Amino acid sequence: MKKLNEILGTEFPIIQGGMANIATGEFAAACSNAGALGMIATGGWDGDRLRQEIRRAKELTDKPFGVNLMLMSPYADDIARIILEEGVKVVTTGAGNPGKYIPAWKEAGIKVLPVVAASVLAKRLIRLGVDAVIAEGTESGGHVGEMTTMALVPQVIDAVGDVPVVAAGGIADGRQVAAAFSLGACGIQVGTCLLASVECPIHENYKQAVLKAKDSDTVVTGRSVGGPVRCLKNKMTREYLALEKQGASLDELEKVTLGGLRRAVLEGDMEHGSVMSGQVAGMLHEIKPVRQIFEELYNGGKAVLEATSKEWQ
Repeated sequence: MKKLNEILGTEFPIIQGGMANIATGEFAAACSNAGALGMIATGGWDGDRLRQEIRRAKELTDKPFGVNLMLMSPYADDIARIILEEGVKVVTTGAGNPGKYIPAWKEAGIKVLPVVAASVLAKRLIRLGVDAVIAEGTESGGHVGEMTTMALVPQVIDAVGDVPVVAAGGIADGRQVAAAFSLGACGIQVGTCLLASVECPIHENYKQAVLKAKDSDTVVTGRSVGGPVRCLKNKMTREYLALEKQGASLDELEKVTLGGLRRAVLEGDMEHGSVMSGQVAGMLHEIKPVRQIFEELYNGGKAVLEATSKEWQ
């Protein structure tokens, strides 16, 4: 099986997750320069903003980087076109089926790695010639599915045959990297552990909230309206969950979260902002350079695999 770094041309078999309002061209370039595949997250950006961020990344790195397309975006068609025009080499997608864009991307030689939360979508997408699939468990931050990484990854691997699978969700140290490879993944995607990096462009309050978080300090909002999102618990999530229990409409719920991610990322509002984070936040205790994070993940994973192999011989 080819490792993810062999597929992508990176030093480490690691993708930086597409974190909306966080993964700018500058941050993606920093992650690529540190040996992983940096990703620009489009989130709610329009095409012009994406073009600026792609060009900024090109100024800062000569290493491979990619773009994450959030398929729920009203600008998805425009962004898919700009990905082609700007010569982006790798695309990951989330929150939907990217089927209508894949033929043009593949014709342009772009590597396509959709994020899936269940094996049924993975089966559909491999028929369209995707290069790999990213199986993301519900432990992750932001938009989530129902299945855990431990249950999801092997079932996706069994469903897609020879197509490589990347594990995502709940990965913050070498033990989890080793587990991902033991499940049969070709590499990993990480996001939450990068919130606690020197280069991550979030507000200092956000970084400190992640460092202070314990294992049970995240919660999923939005399940009742089909848009589950994992965040750190705060006043906003408590208000949202109370409204959900009362059977509030989507419009009423959206009033609570409108602009929430921007409030958290840019303004540092930890009470009324949407502080997206995965369950591994409780494992993060210091701010580190992204290069150190990637080295510790990779070398830690190898060390655990070697030690476990000896122990079980």
